[in-house]
Amino acid sequence: MKAILCRNYCPPDRLQWEETAKPAPADDEVLLRVRAAAVNPLDWHFVRGEPRPGRLAFGLFHPKEIRVGRDVAGEIEAVGKSVTRLHAGDAVFGVCVGAFAEYACAKETKVAAKPAVVTFEQAASTPIAGLTALQGLRDDGKVRSGQRVLINGAAGGVGTFAVQIAKALGTEVTGVCSGRNTELVRSLGADRVLDYAREDFTRGKEKYDVIFDLVGNHSFVACRRALTAEGRFVGAAGPGPEHRRPQHWLRGLAPGMILSASGKQKMLFCFAKIGSEDLGVLASMMESGKLRAVIDRTYPLNDAGQALAYVEEGHARGKVVVTVGGASQARS
Repeated sequence: MKAILCRNYCPPDRLQWEETAKPAPADDEVLLRVRAAAVNPLDWHFVRGEPRPGRLAFGLFHPKEIRVGRDVAGEIEAVGKSVTRLHAGDAVFGVCVGAFAEYACAKETKVAAKPAVVTFEQAASTPIAGLTALQGLRDDGKVRSGQRVLINGAAGGVGTFAVQIAKALGTEVTGVCSGRNTELVRSLGADRVLDYAREDFTRGKEKYDVIFDLVGNHSFVACRRALTAEGRFVGAAGPGPEHRRPQHWLRGLAPGMILSASGKQKMLFCFAKIGSEDLGVLASMMESGKLRAVIDRTYPLNDAGQALAYVEEGHARGKVVVTVGGASQARS
Protein backbone atom coordinates (compact mmCIF):
# COMPACT_ATOMS: atom_id res chain seq x y z
CA MET A 1 0.00 0.00 0.00
CA LYS A 2 0.99 3.67 -0.31
CA ALA A 3 1.67 5.71 2.82
CA ILE A 4 3.35 8.96 3.87
CA LEU A 5 6.28 8.07 6.13
CA CYS A 6 8.65 10.35 8.04
CA ARG A 7 11.98 8.58 8.53
CA ASN A 8 13.91 11.74 9.40
CA TYR A 9 12.87 15.16 10.72
CA CYS A 10 12.44 17.49 7.76
CA PRO A 11 10.35 20.31 6.29
CA PRO A 12 6.87 18.90 5.52
CA ASP A 13 7.05 19.54 1.79
CA ARG A 14 9.89 17.02 1.53
CA LEU A 15 7.65 14.14 2.52
CA GLN A 16 6.97 11.51 -0.14
CA TRP A 17 4.66 8.54 -0.18
CA GLU A 18 6.25 5.10 -0.12
CA GLU A 19 5.18 1.53 -0.70
CA THR A 20 4.89 -0.26 2.64
CA ALA A 21 3.20 -3.29 4.16
CA LYS A 22 -0.53 -3.19 4.79
CA PRO A 23 -1.15 -3.20 8.57
CA ALA A 24 -3.07 -5.88 10.43
CA PRO A 25 -5.44 -4.93 13.27
CA ALA A 26 -4.66 -5.88 16.86
CA ASP A 27 -7.39 -7.54 18.93
CA ASP A 28 -8.92 -4.19 19.97
CA GLU A 29 -8.47 -2.46 16.60
CA VAL A 30 -10.20 -2.10 13.25
CA LEU A 31 -8.48 -1.97 9.88
CA LEU A 32 -9.65 1.02 7.86
CA ARG A 33 -9.58 1.58 4.16
CA VAL A 34 -8.79 5.28 4.45
CA ARG A 35 -10.95 7.60 2.39
CA ALA A 36 -9.82 10.92 3.87
CA ALA A 37 -7.46 12.30 6.52
CA ALA A 38 -7.17 15.82 7.93
CA VAL A 39 -4.08 17.84 8.81
CA ASN A 40 -3.50 19.18 12.34
CA PRO A 41 -0.69 21.46 13.59
CA LEU A 42 0.59 18.47 15.56
CA ASP A 43 1.43 16.80 12.26
CA TRP A 44 3.87 19.43 11.03
CA HIS A 45 5.37 19.80 14.52
CA PHE A 46 5.98 16.04 14.50
CA VAL A 47 7.51 16.01 11.00
CA ARG A 48 9.87 18.88 11.81
CA GLY A 49 10.67 17.58 15.29
CA GLU A 50 9.80 20.98 16.74
CA PRO A 51 9.75 22.29 19.38
CA ARG A 52 12.95 20.36 19.94
CA PRO A 53 12.18 19.27 23.52
CA GLY A 54 9.41 17.17 21.98
CA ARG A 55 12.09 14.88 20.54
CA LEU A 56 12.55 13.45 24.01
CA ALA A 57 9.21 11.73 23.41
CA PHE A 58 9.21 11.36 19.61
CA GLY A 59 12.86 10.38 19.09
CA LEU A 60 16.09 12.31 19.61
CA PHE A 61 17.64 11.96 16.16
CA HIS A 62 14.77 10.61 14.05
CA PRO A 63 11.13 9.72 14.70
CA LYS A 64 10.49 6.47 16.55
CA GLU A 65 7.05 6.35 14.92
CA ILE A 66 7.40 7.01 11.20
CA ARG A 67 3.70 6.99 10.27
CA VAL A 68 2.10 10.42 9.83
CA GLY A 69 -1.46 11.68 10.33
CA ARG A 70 -4.12 11.27 13.03
CA ASP A 71 -7.58 12.44 11.89
CA VAL A 72 -9.17 9.78 9.69
CA ALA A 73 -12.39 8.67 8.02
CA GLY A 74 -12.91 5.49 6.07
CA GLU A 75 -14.54 2.10 5.80
CA ILE A 76 -13.78 -0.86 8.03
CA GLU A 77 -12.20 -3.72 6.12
CA ALA A 78 -11.50 -6.05 9.07
CA VAL A 79 -11.91 -6.09 12.85
CA GLY A 80 -9.82 -7.55 15.68
CA LYS A 81 -11.22 -10.49 17.62
CA SER A 82 -12.12 -8.35 20.66
CA VAL A 83 -14.07 -5.76 18.67
CA THR A 84 -17.83 -6.03 19.23
CA ARG A 85 -19.32 -2.61 18.46
CA LEU A 86 -18.14 -2.27 14.85
CA HIS A 87 -18.24 -4.49 11.79
CA ALA A 88 -16.63 -4.81 8.37
CA GLY A 89 -18.24 -2.39 5.95
CA ASP A 90 -19.07 0.27 8.55
CA ALA A 91 -18.16 3.85 7.67
CA VAL A 92 -16.41 5.51 10.62
CA PHE A 93 -14.34 8.54 11.61
CA GLY A 94 -11.92 9.13 14.45
CA VAL A 95 -8.25 9.12 15.34
CA CYS A 96 -5.49 6.65 14.51
CA VAL A 97 -1.73 6.57 13.87
CA GLY A 98 -0.75 6.82 10.22
CA ALA A 99 -3.87 8.33 8.64
CA PHE A 100 -1.95 9.52 5.56
CA ALA A 101 -2.07 6.08 3.96
CA GLU A 102 -4.33 3.81 1.97
CA TYR A 103 -4.93 1.67 5.07
CA ALA A 104 -4.60 2.33 8.80
CA CYS A 105 -5.53 0.68 12.08
CA ALA A 106 -7.50 2.44 14.81
CA LYS A 107 -8.63 1.36 18.26
CA GLU A 108 -12.34 0.61 18.51
CA THR A 109 -12.60 3.16 21.34
CA LYS A 110 -11.26 5.96 19.13
CA VAL A 111 -13.70 5.81 16.23
CA ALA A 112 -17.45 6.31 15.82
CA ALA A 113 -19.99 5.79 13.07
CA LYS A 114 -19.82 8.40 10.32
CA PRO A 115 -23.12 10.23 9.79
CA ALA A 116 -24.52 9.39 6.39
CA VAL A 117 -25.22 13.06 5.66
CA VAL A 118 -21.54 14.09 5.66
CA THR A 119 -18.73 13.22 3.29
CA PHE A 120 -15.62 11.34 4.32
CA GLU A 121 -13.71 14.60 3.91
CA GLN A 122 -16.04 16.42 6.29
CA ALA A 123 -15.93 13.55 8.78
CA ALA A 124 -12.12 13.37 8.70
CA SER A 125 -11.96 17.11 9.44
CA THR A 126 -13.86 16.75 12.68
CA PRO A 127 -12.18 14.50 15.33
CA ILE A 128 -9.29 16.39 16.95
CA ALA A 129 -10.47 19.91 16.16
CA GLY A 130 -14.08 19.13 17.03
CA LEU A 131 -13.19 17.38 20.28
CA THR A 132 -10.89 20.25 21.27
CA ALA A 133 -13.71 22.73 20.71
CA LEU A 134 -16.33 20.61 22.47
CA GLN A 135 -14.25 19.74 25.52
CA GLY A 136 -12.59 23.14 25.77
CA LEU A 137 -15.94 24.91 25.95
CA ARG A 138 -18.09 22.34 27.75
CA ASP A 139 -15.60 20.84 30.20
CA ASP A 140 -12.83 23.41 30.73
CA GLY A 141 -14.81 26.55 30.10
CA LYS A 142 -17.92 25.24 31.90
CA VAL A 143 -19.93 27.16 29.32
CA ARG A 144 -23.60 27.69 30.17
CA SER A 145 -26.52 29.05 28.19
CA GLY A 146 -26.73 32.83 28.31
CA GLN A 147 -23.01 33.41 28.83
CA ARG A 148 -20.79 35.53 26.63
CA VAL A 149 -17.97 33.66 24.89
CA LEU A 150 -15.09 35.05 22.83
CA ILE A 151 -13.23 32.77 20.45
CA ASN A 152 -9.80 34.04 19.44
CA GLY A 153 -8.89 32.37 16.14
CA ALA A 154 -12.48 31.77 15.08
CA ALA A 155 -11.70 30.99 11.43
CA GLY A 156 -9.16 28.23 12.09
CA GLY A 157 -9.59 24.48 12.35
CA VAL A 158 -10.72 24.44 15.98
CA GLY A 159 -12.26 27.90 15.84
CA THR A 160 -14.82 27.11 13.13
CA PHE A 161 -16.11 24.23 15.25
CA ALA A 162 -15.95 26.29 18.45
CA VAL A 163 -18.18 29.04 17.08
CA GLN A 164 -20.86 26.51 16.17
CA ILE A 165 -20.61 24.53 19.41
CA ALA A 166 -20.72 27.69 21.53
CA LYS A 167 -23.90 28.74 19.71
CA ALA A 168 -25.41 25.27 20.18
CA LEU A 169 -24.71 25.64 23.91
CA GLY A 170 -26.83 28.79 23.94
CA THR A 171 -24.16 31.46 24.30
CA GLU A 172 -23.58 34.88 22.76
CA VAL A 173 -20.50 34.41 20.59
CA THR A 174 -17.85 36.92 19.56
CA GLY A 175 -15.33 35.65 17.03
CA VAL A 176 -11.89 37.16 16.46
CA CYS A 177 -10.30 36.61 13.04
CA SER A 178 -8.76 38.45 10.09
CA GLY A 179 -10.87 40.79 8.02
CA ARG A 180 -11.03 38.38 5.08
CA ASN A 181 -12.70 35.76 7.29
CA THR A 182 -15.38 37.98 8.85
CA GLU A 183 -18.25 36.70 6.69
CA LEU A 184 -17.22 33.07 7.17
CA VAL A 185 -17.26 33.39 10.96
CA ARG A 186 -20.56 35.25 10.88
CA SER A 187 -22.06 32.51 8.67
CA LEU A 188 -21.16 29.95 11.35
CA GLY A 189 -23.36 31.75 13.87
CA ALA A 190 -21.14 34.34 15.56
CA ASP A 191 -23.16 37.25 16.94
CA ARG A 192 -20.22 39.64 16.63
CA VAL A 193 -16.96 39.43 14.70
CA LEU A 194 -13.80 41.42 15.43
CA ASP A 195 -10.98 41.98 12.95
CA TYR A 196 -7.84 41.52 15.03
CA ALA A 197 -5.94 43.97 12.80
CA ARG A 198 -8.40 46.74 13.72
CA GLU A 199 -9.43 45.95 17.28
CA ASP A 200 -7.63 44.43 20.28
CA PHE A 201 -10.28 42.63 22.31
CA THR A 202 -8.11 42.78 25.45
CA ARG A 203 -8.43 46.58 25.43
CA GLY A 204 -12.11 46.85 24.61
CA LYS A 205 -15.03 47.55 26.94
CA GLU A 206 -16.72 44.16 26.51
CA LYS A 207 -16.42 41.50 29.21
CA TYR A 208 -16.66 37.77 28.54
CA ASP A 209 -17.46 34.80 30.76
CA VAL A 210 -15.13 32.59 28.70
CA ILE A 211 -12.26 33.43 26.37
CA PHE A 212 -11.32 30.42 24.23
CA ASP A 213 -7.85 31.19 22.87
CA LEU A 214 -6.74 29.27 19.80
CA VAL A 215 -3.95 31.63 18.72
CA GLY A 216 -1.69 32.32 21.70
CA ASN A 217 -1.02 35.95 20.77
CA HIS A 218 -2.36 37.39 24.05
CA SER A 219 -1.24 36.41 27.55
CA PHE A 220 -3.67 35.54 30.33
CA VAL A 221 -2.49 38.71 32.07
CA ALA A 222 -3.74 40.77 29.11
CA CYS A 223 -6.93 38.75 28.66
CA ARG A 224 -7.95 39.26 32.29
CA ARG A 225 -9.02 42.78 31.33
CA ALA A 226 -11.67 41.30 29.05
CA LEU A 227 -12.90 38.64 31.49
CA THR A 228 -15.73 38.93 34.00
CA ALA A 229 -14.81 38.75 37.69
CA GLU A 230 -15.01 34.93 37.67
CA GLY A 231 -14.28 34.43 33.98
CA ARG A 232 -12.32 31.57 32.49
CA PHE A 233 -9.50 31.72 29.97
CA VAL A 234 -9.17 28.40 28.12
CA GLY A 235 -6.09 28.02 25.95
CA ALA A 236 -5.71 25.46 23.18
CA ALA A 237 -2.81 27.06 21.32
CA GLY A 238 0.77 25.89 21.54
CA PRO A 239 3.95 27.27 20.00
CA GLY A 240 3.28 28.27 16.40
CA PRO A 241 5.77 28.67 13.53
CA GLU A 242 7.00 31.92 15.11
CA HIS A 243 7.95 30.09 18.32
CA ARG A 244 10.95 28.05 17.21
CA ARG A 245 12.34 28.71 20.69
CA PRO A 246 9.54 27.48 22.98
CA GLN A 247 11.12 28.97 26.09
CA HIS A 248 9.96 32.41 24.89
CA TRP A 249 6.39 31.11 24.62
CA LEU A 250 6.55 29.27 27.95
CA ARG A 251 7.98 32.29 29.78
CA GLY A 252 4.68 34.13 29.43
CA LEU A 253 2.76 31.35 31.19
CA ALA A 254 4.31 31.75 34.64
CA PRO A 255 2.63 35.07 35.61
CA GLY A 256 -0.71 33.73 34.42
CA MET A 257 -0.37 30.55 36.45
CA ILE A 258 0.31 32.59 39.59
CA LEU A 259 -2.65 34.90 38.99
CA SER A 260 -4.94 31.98 38.18
CA ALA A 261 -3.98 30.11 41.34
CA SER A 262 -4.55 33.12 43.57
CA GLY A 263 -7.58 34.76 41.95
CA LYS A 264 -11.13 34.04 40.81
CA GLN A 265 -10.31 34.41 37.12
CA LYS A 266 -8.95 31.09 35.93
CA MET A 267 -6.47 30.05 33.24
CA LEU A 268 -6.90 26.51 31.92
CA PHE A 269 -5.58 24.52 28.97
CA CYS A 270 -7.48 22.11 26.79
CA PHE A 271 -6.02 18.87 25.47
CA ALA A 272 -8.48 16.79 23.47
CA LYS A 273 -9.37 13.41 24.96
CA ILE A 274 -10.10 10.98 22.15
CA GLY A 275 -13.05 8.70 22.77
CA SER A 276 -16.01 7.24 20.90
CA GLU A 277 -18.56 8.82 23.28
CA ASP A 278 -17.67 12.43 22.45
CA LEU A 279 -17.11 11.52 18.81
CA GLY A 280 -20.72 10.34 18.94
CA VAL A 281 -21.75 13.75 20.32
CA LEU A 282 -20.09 15.43 17.34
CA ALA A 283 -21.71 12.93 14.96
CA SER A 284 -25.15 13.75 16.39
CA MET A 285 -24.52 17.47 15.95
CA MET A 286 -23.48 16.93 12.34
CA GLU A 287 -26.53 14.72 11.75
CA SER A 288 -28.85 17.43 13.08
CA GLY A 289 -27.19 20.22 11.09
CA LYS A 290 -25.83 22.04 14.15
CA LEU A 291 -22.22 21.39 13.14
CA ARG A 292 -20.44 21.44 9.81
CA ALA A 293 -16.83 21.17 8.83
CA VAL A 294 -15.26 24.09 6.97
CA ILE A 295 -12.72 22.78 4.47
CA ASP A 296 -10.17 25.19 3.02
CA ARG A 297 -8.36 22.88 0.60
CA THR A 298 -8.01 19.23 -0.30
CA TYR A 299 -4.88 17.46 -1.53
CA PRO A 300 -4.35 13.95 -2.93
CA LEU A 301 -2.28 11.53 -0.86
CA ASN A 302 0.87 12.04 -2.92
CA ASP A 303 0.73 15.77 -2.06
CA ALA A 304 0.21 15.32 1.69
CA GLY A 305 3.51 17.05 2.39
CA GLN A 306 2.24 20.14 0.61
CA ALA A 307 -0.90 20.00 2.74
CA LEU A 308 1.18 20.00 5.93
CA ALA A 309 3.31 22.88 4.63
CA TYR A 310 0.19 24.92 3.92
CA VAL A 311 -1.17 24.36 7.44
CA GLU A 312 2.24 25.29 8.87
CA GLU A 313 1.89 28.74 7.26
CA GLY A 314 -0.95 29.38 9.73
CA HIS A 315 -3.52 30.93 7.38
CA ALA A 316 -5.87 28.02 6.65
CA ARG A 317 -9.59 28.73 6.94
CA GLY A 318 -11.05 25.73 8.70
CA LYS A 319 -9.48 22.38 7.88
CA VAL A 320 -7.13 21.01 5.22
CA VAL A 321 -7.85 17.47 4.03
CA VAL A 322 -5.90 14.71 2.29
CA THR A 323 -8.07 12.51 0.10
CA VAL A 324 -7.30 8.87 -0.61
CA GLY A 325 -8.83 7.25 -3.66
CA GLY A 326 -10.86 10.21 -4.85
CA ALA A 327 -13.66 12.36 -3.45
CA SER A 328 -16.60 10.95 -1.53
CA GLN A 329 -20.22 11.95 -1.43
CA ALA A 330 -22.72 12.30 1.40
CA ARG A 331 -26.17 10.80 1.26
CA SER A 332 -28.89 13.43 1.00
